[in-house]
Amino acid sequence: MGISLANVLLYYLVSLFSAVRVSHVLATVRNVFDKVGITVTSLCAIHCIMLPIILPVLPLLGLSVGHNHAFERVMLLVTIVLGFIALFIGFHRYHRKLYPFYSLFLGVFIYWQRDVWGHEYEHAVLIVGASLVVLAHVMNMRLCNSCKSCHDH
Repeated sequence: MGISLANVLLYYLVSLFSAVRVSHVLATVRNVFDKVGITVTSLCAIHCIMLPIILPVLPLLGLSVGHNHAFERVMLLVTIVLGFIALFIGFHRYHRKLYPFYSLFLGVFIYWQRDVWGHEYEHAVLIVGASLVVLAHVMNMRLCNSCKSCHDH
């Protein structure tokens, strides 16, 4: 049984289209994770900043909600996972730059340690940490969108 030129061409065409589809799916997943990461981080920061303002008003509206530290930690963990996946895909498939990871991990560390700085600095620390996480996603999106070799495939 010999290998014909048509079979070889068919094999390479199927491989090429499969690689293009996988590459497109990974790019879409990375892009969605970056945008979801930005949204979740921003909403979490807004929630934490607005809670002291809204919390005293809730009993007037007939509502009672406590400050839930477990919820905040879970949302921060979701942010870390989404951020790491999006940045890893961008790093591995496109740009090979590490500084978005530095921004992500520094922002998460600052955000996680916000209670250490004291209550009077909590909002400022929160804004700095959340901004660094959002910056990591923005840097990743820009690096991936400006990648020249990505468009050649």
